[in-house]
Amino acid sequence: MLSYQETLQAIHSHKANGHRPDFKRLNWILDKLGRPQAGFPSLHIVGTNGKGSTTALLQAIFTTAGYKTGTFTSPFITRFNERIAIDGQPISDKELVEVFDLVQPRFDQVAETEFGSLTEFELVTVLAFLYFERIKPVDIAIIEAGIGGRFDSTNVINPLATICTSIGYDHTDTLGERLADIAWQKAGAIKPAKPIVLGQVPLEAQTVFENEAKKLGAALYQAGCDFQVKDREDSFDFMSPQGNLENLSLSLMGPHQRDNAALALETALLLQAVFPKLDEEAFRIGLQTATWPGRGELVRPNILLDGAHNPQGIGALLELLETDFPNSSKHFLFAGLKRKDLAGMLELLDGQDLTITSFDFPGAAELADYPDYFKKIEDFRDWLSQTQDSQALYVVTGSLYFISQVRHFLLDKETP
Repeated sequence: MLSYQETLQAIHSHKANGHRPDFKRLNWILDKLGRPQAGFPSLHIVGTNGKGSTTALLQAIFTTAGYKTGTFTSPFITRFNERIAIDGQPISDKELVEVFDLVQPRFDQVAETEFGSLTEFELVTVLAFLYFERIKPVDIAIIEAGIGGRFDSTNVINPLATICTSIGYDHTDTLGERLADIAWQKAGAIKPAKPIVLGQVPLEAQTVFENEAKKLGAALYQAGCDFQVKDREDSFDFMSPQGNLENLSLSLMGPHQRDNAALALETALLLQAVFPKLDEEAFRIGLQTATWPGRGELVRPNILLDGAHNPQGIGALLELLETDFPNSSKHFLFAGLKRKDLAGMLELLDGQDLTITSFDFPGAAELADYPDYFKKIEDFRDWLSQTQDSQALYVVTGSLYFISQVRHFLLDKETP
């Protein structure tokens, strides 16, 4: 049996296989393993932004209600194991080795077929399904799509409901340049006669979802129309034909998290008949205890990390800062990936006290890729050295891979 480090290396070695969405290859191996994804009830989460937060909120609600709740998410922020978790606890090193060992012969077999080797994302998806079905059987698993939905490896599940959090411009090289194209990709996760819970999306995207839902006989529940949030001073109310809840509070920061909470609540209310322990107490405590590292996260009293990696995300971050830190002077540090809409994000951050940096990661934008009129710094650690004992708020944003490195540095530095 491989060691933990060897297992991780074996998993990451599949990265070289790139993105080649192919359900034939994935179904071949899942068939050999007895279709593990059919062995537990699931929810499927797609969307441009808000997938991770909505997953975290749903997990906290179901766990609080007493259900063993699996989550499959990406990317990880601190350790690879976070991607496959139960009740917020990442898969242990031992279990990861065990589940990989169980399926490694199948990975080798599929590589020899006409379909070729699995991609890394396909491989990790298979590991998650098998873990939730065989190693530690769950009551429900919340499965977050990687990119898109229609052709995403996760779209081999038959979920109880699909949730689409938002539609915006991201991964346009893969998903298309128009919002309608991006929506078509995400709406491909809708299943016949299974509900789709939709966030507030632009009209052209909404039309795509309405058409797809109608075609598949799927009931559509849309935020702002079929259920809504009403803001109070420090709390909010949730209103839906499925149930009303008043004076709710949320652990996750920013007004956009209330929208994500509404999606989680509507979904949970729709599933109450199947999961009768989902009650008002579970909803309230779940919202208050949900955590999601690297998204609107205060890692120190004056350092906020937020993986806002597209213009929509930067917009939500600025709104968060306006509502939660209106009187603080703010300093921003940004680093992104070349393939992202850097110009769109920087345009929104223009006018702020902004410094640009780069980081060691494949595809990270280098300092030379940014316009010269921005302040630049070689190493994020030098920028962080100014944050000692300051009254200002220091905001680190951009790629989640960058946030992961900064978070590691800050928290490891504090660990004795």
